[in-house]
Amino acid sequence: MVEPVNYLNIDGMRMHYIDQGVGDAVLLLHGNPSWSFFYRNLINSLSKTNRVIAPDHIGMGFSDKPQDADYHLAFHIENIERLVEHLRLKDIILVVHDWGGPIGFGYVVKHSEKIKKIVVLNSSAFFDAKIPRRISVCRGVLGRFLVRRLNLFAQAATRMTTTTKLTKEVRQAYLLPYGSYDERIGIDSFLQDIPLEQGHRTRALLDSIESRLPDIKADLLILWGKQDFCFTEHFFDRWKEYFPHAKTRLFENAGHYILEDVFEDALREIEEFIR
Repeated sequence: MVEPVNYLNIDGMRMHYIDQGVGDAVLLLHGNPSWSFFYRNLINSLSKTNRVIAPDHIGMGFSDKPQDADYHLAFHIENIERLVEHLRLKDIILVVHDWGGPIGFGYVVKHSEKIKKIVVLNSSAFFDAKIPRRISVCRGVLGRFLVRRLNLFAQAATRMTTTTKLTKEVRQAYLLPYGSYDERIGIDSFLQDIPLEQGHRTRALLDSIESRLPDIKADLLILWGKQDFCFTEHFFDRWKEYFPHAKTRLFENAGHYILEDVFEDALREIEEFIR
């Protein structure tokens, strides 16, 4: 595991990020309830030829987890803007997974001139009502108890997101930053920010991002784990509708944490795409 060493102060909140290697910038954006650890093997491989940056969203991983922050999609997009500006990144190869999708594409539609290529792993950047019940029950008052008090969402993710069983050490690493009620605020906030309701404050922003997807000119690679219970093949098909010229590959034997199940195959696809 890569040790946390880099922090960016954003309005008094520290965002932790990994910055490893030299060359063209690769920006890796994780989702919920993971953190930059999800990308550990990709960081170690790509940093041999590229500069690889992997932040932990504020509220997640080794970043600060303020209890009074206003966590929502716009907040996370703005933080990535601050990080990119701080590091003076350009010609970025963007890799997104899970919530990294709307965060990353929220950045892309505002700063397309900085984006060279995009790799999409199981995620979305558009509204879709097809959310599994096991996700929806984690929202609201009961969900907050299950997620923050019992840590069931993060624990379940270490067992339900792959087709191959994660080792005890890897499961523990995924859970490491989320050992207490307060440390799970980011996990809960991401769940509450799923804009299922028309009047949800994030819905308008997500709809705006979706409306601008056809304007994106960067080359896309879409890699998908077919056994994902959350971002099912239905989402994969929607991505292809928006980006019919994207290079795609569907992995029959991979789940939501695609880089855990088929890392070597995914790495080959990514390396070929970014060269």
